[in-house]
Amino acid sequence: MTVITNIEDLRVLAQKRVPRMFYDYADSGSWTEGSYRANEADFQKIKLRQRVAVNMENRSTRTTLVGQSAAMPLAIAPTGLTGMQHADGEILAARAARKFGIPFTLSTMSICSIEDVAQHAGEGFWFQLYVMKDRAFIERLIDRAKAANCGALVLTLDLQIIGQRHKDLKNGLTAPPRLTLPNIINIASKPRWALGMLGTKRRQFGNIVGHVQGVTDMANLGAWTSQQFDPSLNWGDVEWIKKRWGGKLILKGIQDVEDARLAMQTGADALIVSNHGGRQLDGAQSSIEALPAIVDAVGGQIEVHMDGGVRSGQDVLKARALGARGCYIGRAMLYGLGALGEQGVSKALEIIHKELDLTMAFCGHTNIESVDKSILLPGSYPTA
Repeated sequence: MTVITNIEDLRVLAQKRVPRMFYDYADSGSWTEGSYRANEADFQKIKLRQRVAVNMENRSTRTTLVGQSAAMPLAIAPTGLTGMQHADGEILAARAARKFGIPFTLSTMSICSIEDVAQHAGEGFWFQLYVMKDRAFIERLIDRAKAANCGALVLTLDLQIIGQRHKDLKNGLTAPPRLTLPNIINIASKPRWALGMLGTKRRQFGNIVGHVQGVTDMANLGAWTSQQFDPSLNWGDVEWIKKRWGGKLILKGIQDVEDARLAMQTGADALIVSNHGGRQLDGAQSSIEALPAIVDAVGGQIEVHMDGGVRSGQDVLKARALGARGCYIGRAMLYGLGALGEQGVSKALEIIHKELDLTMAFCGHTNIESVDKSILLPGSYPTA
């Protein structure tokens, strides 16, 4: 593949270069994968209005997300096991995001640690928090994020229990991964990936191993994590985390209007309309379908972001028109990373930015801040 023109080109290349168990981990949903597919498909139903004879000079996609400047209304979503798509993956993705001028969000379940990313990619990135039963560990995580000067804490609310993802079970993706004969053969067919992994020391969950008593390697990590996600997580915990953190707080995983109102009452700075990329509740609304009702319900009292199915600049523009302050990309970033490392993440951002810039102009706007529902064809988009 000599010319990469869209995110799909990066996906195809990543599928060739990343071992099946790790590619499938990123590119899959729960159960029937209906919500996973709907996230992307529902964007395609929304139609844009082309305008002509409009001065298209001096265009700007620059905006702010929770008060922080961004080159476009986009951030990189937290994704677990990013460092298994490509060696040192979190560091490379954070570097690409910093160079482009958008936020990067590091997952609790990252391969590279908070400190590692801060040292090699720079401070100020955002940190995503999963709530574990071990609250002392959570307190230490928050303190470590503070020490790295993370710009925002993204609290994920929709993974108290883990949805079943059939591909992971069939591929033996556990902690540590099961090195079955098919997996060994498949890894052997990915020499670029294998050489990269051999050349790095970062091959385990860096935020956890060595930071929890008794968890010293991948072997005993699996038993710890399988028991640690806290099904009792509630809004009172959000208040506690907000107080402990003290900085910008973003609540991820909001799909319901009532939950949006409750999120607003916590005093958080933003919420993310998200169904976890279709990886949790299969049969849930797509994120873009759920977005307008949530925007209407909170009435501008809290910043609304969204993720799920964003594969192009046109998707970003459509979400912005429906009231999202910004969007997040997870899989689109992972495709770029798996395909070409840091260069691939940069390429993904360049593709999305160019699509956003040109489409905005074709719709008669030169500044992202002026975009609203008027750019959409009536009747083609979901309403509150």
